[in-house]
Amino acid sequence: MRGPKPQRIELTDRQRAELERIVRRTTSPQREVTRAKIILEAADGANNEQIARELGIHREKVRAWRGRWLEAAKGLATMEAEGDDKALGQYISRLLADQARPGAPATFSPEQLCLIIALACEPPEQSDRPVTHWTPQELADEAIKRQIVTRISPRHVGRFLNGRPTSAASKPLLAQPRSSR
Repeated sequence: MRGPKPQRIELTDRQRAELERIVRRTTSPQREVTRAKIILEAADGANNEQIARELGIHREKVRAWRGRWLEAAKGLATMEAEGDDKALGQYISRLLADQARPGAPATFSPEQLCLIIALACEPPEQSDRPVTHWTPQELADEAIKRQIVTRISPRHVGRFLNGRPTSAASKPLLAQPRSSR
């Protein structure tokens, strides 16, 4: 079943030149090249199904990028009016780039993470722990005991502390496994 004919995209010579430059440039990310090709094909009169088939992508992706380009028409016209090719190129590159995604909310506040780091800098003996060096399990247990967090896994503690070394620590914050040589 055929749907409505997609809205045609009108490109100025400068817009077309910039999109073709993105397609030809060897350092362009492939997702931007694909998006530029979608716009160029749409401007040449191809429908979403034809573009999708030619580029080997889903037609919904073509529809989405056609719509995004059409939504940006006023901004493109404003950039055209300014006459700055470099600014137009940057605007088009931003338009073809991925939009920011919200992602999952942070699990721990910066204050909680600072308190866990401070805890890791304390000698375990101060917390009546029967160890000489903190382990991720001991740190997780102590952070929960002190009500810094309601729950945290030892693995998360380990990833956090090993992934972000602090300049304040003169030695590793966690006990390191002995290497067998």
